Amino acid sequence: MMQLQNFIGGQLVAPAAGRYLPLVEPATGQVFAQVPDSDAADVDAAVQAAEVALPAWRALPAEERGRLLVRLAELIEQNLDRLARAESQDNGKPLSLARTLDIPRAASNFAFFGTAAQHFSSEAHVQEGVAVNYTVRHPLGVVACISPWNLPLYLFTWKIAPALAAGCCVVAKPSEVTPYTAFLLSGLAQEAGLPAGVLNIVHGTGPGAGQALIEHPGIRAISFTGGTRTGQHIARSAAPQFKKLSLELGGKNPNLVFADCDLTEAVRTSIRSSFANQGQICLCGSRIFVERPVYEQFKAEFLAQVQALTVGDPLLETTRQGALVSEAHLQKVLSYIDLAHQEGGRLLTGGHRVQVPGRCADGFFLEPTVFEGLAPDCRVNQEEIFGPVVTLTPFDTEEEALHWANGTDYGLSATIWTRDLTRAHRVAHQLHAGVVWVNTWLHRDLRTPFGGMKNSGVGREGGLEALRFFTEPQNVCVKL
Repeated sequence: MMQLQNFIGGQLVAPAAGRYLPLVEPATGQVFAQVPDSDAADVDAAVQAAEVALPAWRALPAEERGRLLVRLAELIEQNLDRLARAESQDNGKPLSLARTLDIPRAASNFAFFGTAAQHFSSEAHVQEGVAVNYTVRHPLGVVACISPWNLPLYLFTWKIAPALAAGCCVVAKPSEVTPYTAFLLSGLAQEAGLPAGVLNIVHGTGPGAGQALIEHPGIRAISFTGGTRTGQHIARSAAPQFKKLSLELGGKNPNLVFADCDLTEAVRTSIRSSFANQGQICLCGSRIFVERPVYEQFKAEFLAQVQALTVGDPLLETTRQGALVSEAHLQKVLSYIDLAHQEGGRLLTGGHRVQVPGRCADGFFLEPTVFEGLAPDCRVNQEEIFGPVVTLTPFDTEEEALHWANGTDYGLSATIWTRDLTRAHRVAHQLHAGVVWVNTWLHRDLRTPFGGMKNSGVGREGGLEALRFFTEPQNVCVKL
């Protein structure tokens, strides 16, 4: 039985209390490893190690910090197959997805911010003949990075990389459900020559390690991606200590398909935006609104492609739908399928648990599921399901589509399909979403700000926004 360890002060160490949690492979339903069940003592040790490392790390020139991060990116690329297999085993996602999306993007995060730190400029304001004001951006200090289970290494590095590039030291907590690749990253950080204590990784539950981390007085900022309810709890806990917060939370994203779109491309990409990673991506478009003249055609072509998706062993190249992350999450998604029936939805395809033969007989698999006939304000269309369940709804006017698209408490992302450039801009500007894609989905430029509106979060990540978050601006005024 493999036993994962914490990474504190540059060393792999067991949890102080000696407690471990079982780590289950979603595709088989079997325990394959143990993960530390860390507590406040482990968090405190990690914060102390980070505080010791901070003076030297923040004083290191950005070019030298960046060189270490680029080296870490190179090591991730060199270990792509091992990391991808670990991600698939840990999360249940198809190995092909981990190999082409998760691990390459994790490497890109370190490569991008490793070089971006050198281009992070400050401002100067000249008052003619009176004074010069210039802005210095100091690293915040020791910061906490807490990442979710759906894109484990991808989102873990998305937070760690800019924090390290900005000159902060990090105490990071991956999800206890999917900690394997974060554990492997510990070894790569050692190999890359990252100074001891600059990056610390503490495993454990939210109520255990997570709560101790957000409450610790040595933590200056918290970057969190996860559920809205957990984000609310973090905000309440951190507010009395005036910690800086970046919260990327849930989504209930609309996908607007207008009649003048490239229907073939809209259907093809909507399959991805509905069911990639078994629908377990906060950016998935789970509410598909289709203009009525093309509704039936879109539905027919969409359903044909949904039914062609192969649900099976994530390690097989033919698999396009892997396992959901846990039995508990599978039951949650199934409860929403039951609710959709109760709310009057018509099941068009899917809706049932899948029994995969062989080694995956006890895995957590579910058919990709499509409903129509559900009211835009019903619970299934309002609450984040976070699984392979989408709804189809026809609309008649642009105003109607916008009203329904904006009619939730969430505002993370949205997608528009149209050939009319004027409409694309007009609709995009009226959508309550932090990210709007036109005729594409999940197209990411690491220089752009990322985050949500309303209950989808606070703050922005990515590019200069991330570097600003992990720094404290100071104005210096020099009288002439």
